Amino acid sequence: MLDVFRQRRAIRSFQARQPNGEDLTDILAAANSAPSAGGLSAREISVVTNQAIKQRLAAAAYGQDFVAEAPIVLVFWAVPARSAAKYGERGRGLFALQDGTIAAAFAWLQAVGSGLGACWVGAFDNEAVKQIFGSEIGRGWCPVALLPLGYAAE
Repeated sequence: MLDVFRQRRAIRSFQARQPNGEDLTDILAAANSAPSAGGLSAREISVVTNQAIKQRLAAAAYGQDFVAEAPIVLVFWAVPARSAAKYGERGRGLFALQDGTIAAAFAWLQAVGSGLGACWVGAFDNEAVKQIFGSEIGRGWCPVALLPLGYAAE
């Protein structure tokens, strides 16, 4: 694991080739294995491969065009209501955010371990990201991180 930690760096330039399905499955499994408050998994993950949606995400991320360049973008969501049901306001305001961000970190590390690159993107317009997904997301979901990933071109 220490080798993976040392190899991890922000990748902002990607090759066009697609990661294989097994790697994506492993990345999502790693994210879903992340600890969560009370075991509630107060998080969700959207997998984006559609170019038009990736372009919209790049625009919502204040013009960070590498978001659209990546073959896959994972969007990590906090689901505050799920955590608040057990932990009240602390669950809503903190634990759900932690659940989403820990899952994103696990996904990034698994991507690196699979020979892929990624970049944590936290600068984006929350409302714009929510609008991109519309009815595909639950009420009250909050985007916490975008994780563009693929083979590094840099």
